[in-house]
Amino acid sequence: MAIVGTLVVIALIFFLASIRVVREYERGVIFRLGRLVGAKGPGLFFIIPFIDQLVKVDLRVVTMDVPKQELITRDNVPVTVDAVVYFRVMNPEDAVTKVENYITATSLISQTTLRSVVGQSELDELLIHRDKINESLQRIIDEKTDPWGIKVSAVEIKEVTLPEELKRAMARQAETERERRAKIINAEGEFQAAEKLSQAARIIAENPIALQLRYLQTLSDIAAENATTIVFPLPIELFEFLKKRE
Repeated sequence: MAIVGTLVVIALIFFLASIRVVREYERGVIFRLGRLVGAKGPGLFFIIPFIDQLVKVDLRVVTMDVPKQELITRDNVPVTVDAVVYFRVMNPEDAVTKVENYITATSLISQTTLRSVVGQSELDELLIHRDKINESLQRIIDEKTDPWGIKVSAVEIKEVTLPEELKRAMARQAETERERRAKIINAEGEFQAAEKLSQAARIIAENPIALQLRYLQTLSDIAAENATTIVFPLPIELFEFLKKRE
């Protein structure tokens, strides 16, 4: 009876040791005597105790910060750039067997790719066309990590830090550009006003009576303001016009 009881206890321990539970967002990669058997899950399944080895792999999206990288753009401007990478494991077997630590490896690949892509871009491209650079980063990192069973869904550059001297220079450049535009707009306004005055002069030259009517209208406008003194200039052409009438 003692032997039977011992065997029952050993069988129970063996049975409990063989039970494994994997969550919905996980997969269990099983190795039997060092050889890959496959991935199982989610749910309840059994392994052979002391013979099978189970490695759990998380299939959820991983959000990984890429450390700040100090580099020089193609137009020789020093910048500091950091980014964030979104990826997930698509093939848990490759993620376990083809790379030692897929998270560390993806992080290092992201850092080197960020330095390479940004280093080949000019500062204006980095500041204005950031979406294109993000797409390029995502495509390159995804291609390099695909053999590991990793799918990179997105890469976003979070911040671009410029030297203070460059910031002041860009501020001066922007201020100068605004002044240039203001002068151009002012010159265009003067040009349009001169054109209108030229057109008005031609109309008055063709109809001299229009000048007298304009003076009378101006006198009416001044009188409406309750002015006590009115200085009203009379052009010589007006007297010549009155002489002709006589």
